[in-house]
Parts: sequence; C-alpha cells; structure tokens
Amino acid sequence: MMKYYVSFFLVCFIFNTSIAQINFQDEAVALGVGIATGSPIMGNGLSLVDFNGDGFDDITLATENGQELRFFVNTNGSFTEQILNIPSFNYQTKSVNWVDIDNDGDKDFFVTSDTNGNRLYENMGNLIFQDITTVSGINDANMYSYGASWGDYNNDGYLDVFISNRSEAIANILYHNNGDNTFTNVSVLAGISNLGHMSFCSVFFDYNNDGWQDLYISNDKTNYANILYRNNGDNTFTDESESSLTNVSIDAMTTTVGDYNNDGWFDIYVTNGPSGNVLFRNEGDGTFYNATQQSGTSFNSFGWGAVFLDAENDTDLDLYVSGQLDGSIPSFVSAAFYENLGNTTFNSSNTSGFNGDNNESYSNAVSDLNNDGLIDIVVNNGGDDLLSVWENQSVTTNNWLKVNLEGVVSNRDGIGSKIEISINGNKQYRYTHAGEGYLSQNSTTTSFGVGDATVVDYIKVTWLSGVEDVINNVTTNQILQIVEGSNSLSLHDNYVDTIYLKNNPVNSVINVVSTLPVLKLELFSLLGQKILIKYNSDQLNVSQFQSGHYLLYIQTIRGVSVKKVVIE
Repeated sequence: MMKYYVSFFLVCFIFNTSIAQINFQDEAVALGVGIATGSPIMGNGLSLVDFNGDGFDDITLATENGQELRFFVNTNGSFTEQILNIPSFNYQTKSVNWVDIDNDGDKDFFVTSDTNGNRLYENMGNLIFQDITTVSGINDANMYSYGASWGDYNNDGYLDVFISNRSEAIANILYHNNGDNTFTNVSVLAGISNLGHMSFCSVFFDYNNDGWQDLYISNDKTNYANILYRNNGDNTFTDESESSLTNVSIDAMTTTVGDYNNDGWFDIYVTNGPSGNVLFRNEGDGTFYNATQQSGTSFNSFGWGAVFLDAENDTDLDLYVSGQLDGSIPSFVSAAFYENLGNTTFNSSNTSGFNGDNNESYSNAVSDLNNDGLIDIVVNNGGDDLLSVWENQSVTTNNWLKVNLEGVVSNRDGIGSKIEISINGNKQYRYTHAGEGYLSQNSTTTSFGVGDATVVDYIKVTWLSGVEDVINNVTTNQILQIVEGSNSLSLHDNYVDTIYLKNNPVNSVINVVSTLPVLKLELFSLLGQKILIKYNSDQLNVSQFQSGHYLLYIQTIRGVSVKKVVIE
C-alpha cells in the first residue's frame, strides 16, 4: 500500500495535477463544544459568524425549551463558551442570525422561535446589546417562526428580513428596513401571499441575474408547493413558481443555493423525506431543470440541512446533507457527502468520514473555523446528540482564496453580492447570504477552491448598488478584504485615476478632484436611476435634489470610478 501511495504522489508531481483525499472528523469534544442543545421537534438552528470581529468565526446555537442560547468564541480554532448580556432565552428557539441592520460595523442579533415570538437586539458596541424588538416594529408575538433570511430587496443599502412561519394560519412576513432601526411589514404591498404556507425557510438570491434579489421559499407538507418570487425592481414581487418549474410539492425543508456547474446561474437544492431531495439546475432562461437523478443527489432518507462547499479546493462545489435515521428502514442514513466530479454529476463518497454518523442531524453550516483554507462543517443535532464539528482534515495540495466584503453604498456586510473569479478562463461564482439553508447561517467569509493555481486572473464583485469592483492577478492562499468602490474599473482598462470629492457631504455643487480630465459625470439614485449627466466638467450642481445618498460615476480616459455622495 505504501508503494502505491508513493507512486501516486510521483505521478501527480510529474504531470502537475492536484492531490486530494477528502476526510472529515468530528472534533467537537476536542475543540471545546461537546454539548447538546436538546431534542426539540424538527431541530434547532446555528450560526457560524464572527460576532466579536477577531477574524475567527464563532458558533451560536439555538436550543430547546428550558435551555439558554449558547455562544462559543473561537480562539485560533478552539472554542470557549461566552455569556453575552442578552436577556434569558430559556425557551425554544429556531434560527439565530448575526446581521448589521444599521451599517455601523458591528453585528446585531436576531432570534426566531416557534413558541414565544421573535427578538431583535441592537449591538451598541463591544457586544453590549439592547432589545429593540418592540420599538423596531417587529411583531414579538408567537408566529411559529422557523427560518429568517436577510437581504436588501429594494437595493437601498439596508438589510430587510423575510420570516418563514410554519403555520397554516399565519402568513410569512417581509419586513422592510427603514434605515433607522425600525422595520415595516410590507408583505401585502410587495405581493407576498397573505396565506399560511407551512414554511420552513427561505433564501434571497438573484436567479435571473438582473441585479435584484429574488426569493425562494421551502414549504412543509405536499399540499403547500414551494414558492419562487421574482423581484420586479419596483418594491414588488411576482410569483413565478409555476413558470420557473420550481413549485415542487414535497416535505420541503432546506433552501440551499450554489452554482454547482460554474455557469454563472445559481442553482437550488431542496431537502425532503424518503421520496428524495431535489436539485434544481438554473437554465438561465427563467426556468429550472430537475437534475436530481442525473446528478445523483437524491439522498432518499429524511433530509434536513444541506450546504454547498468545495471540500478539497478543486474548483467545484461539493454537497453535504444532514438527515435523520429511521430504525425500521436499514437503508436510511443520517448524513451524506456528495463529491462533485466536475461533469455535473456527484459521487456519494463513502470515504469522506461521515459513515459512522448516526446522529439525529438537522441544521448545518460551513466555515473555515481554524483559517487553514479548508472548509469545516458544523451540525446542530437533535435527540440530545452532541453537536458535530466536522473538521476538514483532507489531504490536498490544492490552493484557496477567501473574500470578505465591506459595503459602502450597499449594506455593510455586502450581502447579496455576486463574486466571480477566473483561472485561465475557467470561472467560478458565489453569492453572499445571511440566513440560508435549514435554520442556518454560514460564514460571511466567501471561500473559493482554486486547484493548483497560485494566481487568480481576476476577482470581480458585483454589489447590489450596481458598483463592480475588479482586482487583477490575485495571489492565492490569502484572505482578501474588498471595500465597495475601491477597485471600480471600466470594461476596457485596469487603471483608475486618483479621484476624490473635494466636498462630501454636499449642499449644492459637487467638486471632483482628478489627476486626469473628467470626461463625464453621471449621478444615480440608489435604485439605479440615472438622474443627472454632465460632460467635460469636474463640477455638478445637485441643489435641486432631495437630501439623501446617491452614486456618482466619474469617467476619465482611463476608466470609471464610483463615489458615494451624500446630499444634505
């Protein structure tokens, strides 16, 4: 056997191909999180977001009735429980979300419950929290809420929230973020159904690549079909469930989104009961194709959480599914790992380390917990089973690239951004979420596997504001911080002038300072409407416009720069 491995590594070296053996091991106890969150019906959620801002993703766990929420701080890949000054939560909770609702640079906290109502806490700084649920306008009565998905559906720079209520009598709710820590229920105005749909969770994503966030919802029970809402770009949605062919009627649990075939159109994976999960391949024409059987990802057990990840950093997205055993059916499994073979099919791997997992598994989320470039998986199990921290111990020579976003005109965390990278013309795409999958929140750091590449041709971020940042010739094996507008380029050049605004905020006239002559100034509203244009001038009179935030596109012979303008 040793002779075989030596030969294998030698062949890989000669032909310059990557080496990868996928392997995950449950290290929860060793890492300090060998705890259980109870045995609630249909499980609890979790979040893998860095809530204290130290560069390592922390773990936050929802729990059963009678248990407090659990917060574990990550220190170089190991965890210590921390008690935050959040009031007692000794009742059953479902989703836990860390989101920056006011764009002040720290994470606020939102919790859903199916027994006692939802709660919103503002981070006042230094993890000091204030309960603003009632004053924010969010209903704190019990609505049997499960998932919460955050996105900016009207592109105004603030994160809105869609709450999924698992009820036949209570409708789901879309709350609009007013920008002052208050929210307005706009469900009816936006065209969201006013009926109960037994919804588990939803996901914001842009399925038709038009720059507006659409919404997909997974509904429990076969008499409630899943729903796809297309964003019309005018604060309303249109139900395209039937026309898009995504209106599957099953015991739908998760809403998981990823581009598994790297074609630039985001696909949907939905978990289900024993009749099989569903993989919807986005055809790019407003419709989806049920590629489950073709891809080999049906699972055929009691599926709950699911997540896309590039486990071995080989440039394509694999798939992990957590589920629930049924002792009366020997063929059932509680988890499955599907390795992407790079040809639109997956292989159900029996050597990835999950074979011995007999837990009652529900929600899962992904993060590079120890910042080693390999993506780990955490599962919040039910049935009083201990938490699973599946540390990625894969043996691979593949490289990686990670990206953190900071919005300026868009929301601070860059949620809803599309990230594209290219390696020798081969492209990959990611979409940023806050609340995706069954009761889960993945890391806000976006990860790419890049194979044996040491340099990425370019990375392009398309923000919800419409701003595009492009960075060329990016070295791999690093965490890249990208600030919106700091790398805005034209389509024809990779050079940007030194440009700044002499006066901002402005009352009447914008004065642009540039090292090159300004050819054109274009002023846009945050909704993308062009409201003023001027040629061959470095000044723009904006005295006729209302106070607020705008985007100024500044063109020179070398390219285009985008600046945020505040009119007082």
